Amino acid sequence: MIEAIIFDFGDVFINLEKQKSIDEFKKLGLNGPNEDLIAHNDLFEKGKITETEFINCFKKYIPEATSEEIISAWNSIIGEFPLHRLEFLQLLSTKYRLFLLTNTDAIHINCFEENVCMSFYSDFYRCFEKVYYSYEMGMRKPQPEIFTTIVSKHNLSPNRTLFVDDKKENTDAAAALGLYVWNLQVGKEDVVDLFEKKEFPL
Repeated sequence: MIEAIIFDFGDVFINLEKQKSIDEFKKLGLNGPNEDLIAHNDLFEKGKITETEFINCFKKYIPEATSEEIISAWNSIIGEFPLHRLEFLQLLSTKYRLFLLTNTDAIHINCFEENVCMSFYSDFYRCFEKVYYSYEMGMRKPQPEIFTTIVSKHNLSPNRTLFVDDKKENTDAAAALGLYVWNLQVGKEDVVDLFEKKEFPL
């Protein structure tokens, strides 16, 4: 039986407006991400570069944009956090050991906390035994080490642990380590449908 569940954050609990962010950057003169920006995002999500270094990478391609405009466009990806998901999580936390594991950066987390009231994000964080941000861990999914670190630190049994994420490369990496996984299909499934899934012994 499942004893612990590790959840992703974006598009699992909070909705992501990916096209909106692309559109906002287009208004600033950036026609989509490129390899340099993607590489810097990877470094930023691992905490390997500073916020200033990350923003300066954008300024190479949109030099007329201010730091504030870039941050605003970057944060426009952050959408709604439906209350029914928080309520479901609160119920779940009475039955399982819960962990949050998300590839993210300090800019996005600060924006999330500013967008919702303190009581909301406090209630959210309280559901988890531990919250893990990639930029604090120095690694990001789908690196196997990010999963083994959590499993080892909290003495979890992989065959009694479920990992929920919307990206297949992440769930594939977790499955290779012996965890049960749910590759949640955004737009077709909701995290509150968890108990309708029959692929793992809840």
